[in-house]
Amino acid sequence: MDALDHLESVIATRLQGDPAQSYVAKLHARGVPKMAQKVGEEAVECVIAAMADDRDGLIGEAADLLFHLLVLLAEKRITLDEVRAELTRRDGLSGIAEKAARPKE
Repeated sequence: MDALDHLESVIATRLQGDPAQSYVAKLHARGVPKMAQKVGEEAVECVIAAMADDRDGLIGEAADLLFHLLVLLAEKRITLDEVRAELTRRDGLSGIAEKAARPKE
């Protein structure tokens, strides 16, 4: 089991925990809007670290981003395996071609 799989498992158990004892449970209690906000905040912090050429900062912020994204995915009952399957489906596709094939909004 790699680190992300392990983290996914830990998050799944903590979602139903006591918000006074678990940060994951606290996020769960606050709902999807708070979880999504945290993902956005961490993404912005990744951008700031990258633009500042702060390698160590970017590594830390990337870890925070992945953590918060996994919490949001767990809340929405989306597994890492589903995300992996989507990445596998896209393998070999040009990013430009994949985007052009998406339905127009």
